[in-house]
Amino acid sequence: MSTEPSLPHPELLAAIPRLRRYARVLTGETTRADDLVQETLARAWEKRRLWAAGTDLRAWLFTIMHNVFVNQRALARRDAQNVSIDGDEDGNAAWQIPVRAMQQTRVELMEILREVGRLPVDQRVVLVLAAVEEMRYEEIAAVLSIPVGTVMSRLSRAREKLRRVAQATPTEPSTLKIVK
Repeated sequence: MSTEPSLPHPELLAAIPRLRRYARVLTGETTRADDLVQETLARAWEKRRLWAAGTDLRAWLFTIMHNVFVNQRALARRDAQNVSIDGDEDGNAAWQIPVRAMQQTRVELMEILREVGRLPVDQRVVLVLAAVEEMRYEEIAAVLSIPVGTVMSRLSRAREKLRRVAQATPTEPSTLKIVK
């Protein structure tokens, strides 16, 4: 019999869709997001003895993912010094709508998601953890290793930017004059 600590299998499987969603927000790309989830799960398995039974497994996994992502970005920045600046551009693949919606609703949603994608990463991450993952400020602060006040400030700034965009009136389409 193994005395090795184990992660709760059902909770681990239930966390994977949320990890994928968070990874897509962090990376902005489906393939890189899947790689980040895989790396997170591998790291969690390697460090499973550090997880305290009875604590929030999801928060622990999000913390691991955040740390892996930060480390990958730091490594990418170091590597960028030796790479051409003509590399491939990041698209907005993470913001694809998975279901068919009415055309106007889809356009409005795509506009909002584009604006979310334009938020600074720090604000975008806090917004997604709060709004999509429904994490409390304290949980977000623990995942990101920042003070609760910083979480509140970033979330407030992100919401305000999105509010301004949502309230902005679209430009009037130019009218075509018909000359007879």
